[in-house]
Amino acid sequence: MHSRKPFYFLVLLLFIAGVASIIYTHNVHKVPFVPGERVETWAVDARISFQANGDPVEVSFALPQDPAYDILIENAASPGYGLSVDQKEGKRRAVWSIREAMGRQDLFYKATFVPTGNDKLLADAEPEIPSPATWNDTLKAAASQVVAQAQSKSANNLSYAREIAKMISAEQSSQNFALLKATERPAAVFLKLMADGGVPAIAVNGIKLEDQRRRQPMTDLVAVYHQEEWHLFDPESGEEGRPKAMLLWEVSDQAVLEVTGGTNSSVTFSMILDTRSALRTAVDIMSVQRELGFSLYQLPIEEQGMFKGILLIPLGVLVVVFLRVLIGIKTSGTFMPILIALAFIQTTLLTGLIGFLLIVSVGLMIRSYLSHLNLLLISRISAVVVVVIGIIGSFTILAFKLGLSEGLTITFFPMIILAWTIERMSILWEEEGPKEVFIQGGGSLFVATLTYLAMSSFWAQHLAFNFLGVHLIVLALVLVMGQYTGYRLLELRRFKPFAEER
Repeated sequence: MHSRKPFYFLVLLLFIAGVASIIYTHNVHKVPFVPGERVETWAVDARISFQANGDPVEVSFALPQDPAYDILIENAASPGYGLSVDQKEGKRRAVWSIREAMGRQDLFYKATFVPTGNDKLLADAEPEIPSPATWNDTLKAAASQVVAQAQSKSANNLSYAREIAKMISAEQSSQNFALLKATERPAAVFLKLMADGGVPAIAVNGIKLEDQRRRQPMTDLVAVYHQEEWHLFDPESGEEGRPKAMLLWEVSDQAVLEVTGGTNSSVTFSMILDTRSALRTAVDIMSVQRELGFSLYQLPIEEQGMFKGILLIPLGVLVVVFLRVLIGIKTSGTFMPILIALAFIQTTLLTGLIGFLLIVSVGLMIRSYLSHLNLLLISRISAVVVVVIGIIGSFTILAFKLGLSEGLTITFFPMIILAWTIERMSILWEEEGPKEVFIQGGGSLFVATLTYLAMSSFWAQHLAFNFLGVHLIVLALVLVMGQYTGYRLLELRRFKPFAEER
């Protein structure tokens, strides 16, 4: 007797691979489990203004790379300017240039952002310990006392930064700290105190996302390094963590905007909140990031539509296997109910049932006449195919004459399969009698109806097309059910007399 361990290992491998694929698609590519789910998107417009003096102009503007937001769409408006995007050390900058410009100049950068839920700022590499900051003689003594006080109450980079933040948020600051705040911007003071404490820190520029806001300036933040991660602090309030709805625009010590050949430069932001399909957004982001890979969404629309129908078949197979192997429902043909269910998807359930019963009933009557002609099997089947086409054509014309538009959809029935169904039922009638015909015919329609309900579900269609790992799970379940050799549920009726005797 062969060991079943390799079989169960294969089933387990298929199941785990299917689940892993589903989780990966949802967590990494952000494909939603729920069909029709929508996500918020932010359309942000950056306006760069400066005064050109008639010389060649070059404008370098930092482009956002915030892990908390994916860029869905980005473009720039710069009439008369050349535009290029430079990327150095993982940082992107837009560079506008023109040979000569005079007067006020306005350049625009527009992007649509989608939240990712990833608020952590991971460091690419461990930064170097900064050199002590430069203070004048008056401030140096005050800074030394502030640093000494913070270091005495801290154990690492993060706790040191928190002690400095407590001094900022205190209702009454110490004289030393008040003196430092009165001389420089809060972000500059915070960074200098971090440098004096030997704590790596960088300036961060962000914008607060508020619906329908215009001409909003940037917000200064400070990121402090601790255990391979940058922790954000507000240098004005001392609050730790990323502020709500904050888009980090530049996370480095580089300037956000650099203008050569102009003066009085500034950048302001306008934004608006919108919603769009979560699925469409996920596909667009994968396309922008070139991560479609073997996704079906890289196929032409026509082929995508075809696969949306094909990928429903494994779900129908699962239903049929369950009903036949475990429940014990008899059908006319192994997978004929799946083909009927596919036709029901095109015709709707009620129209499909009526059409199927009419075609098969009329076909059986004509087939009973053909049986008296003693034709060969191939000729008889061919004749039935022609008859089925004639029946479908007649019913379609009749439905059109009567104004029944639903009747026009019966042309979606698979004609060859219908012909074989009529032939099988006719032979079954002659060999087993009408009762067996009604049992198998009724079982086929019942299984086809349940299969149709499973395949026509929006959830089923969404999962089957967008999460291909579902099909691995279906295959694992089919293999497991294929090993079942016990009694079917409907066969247990035979034991009812034994239960009554007890």
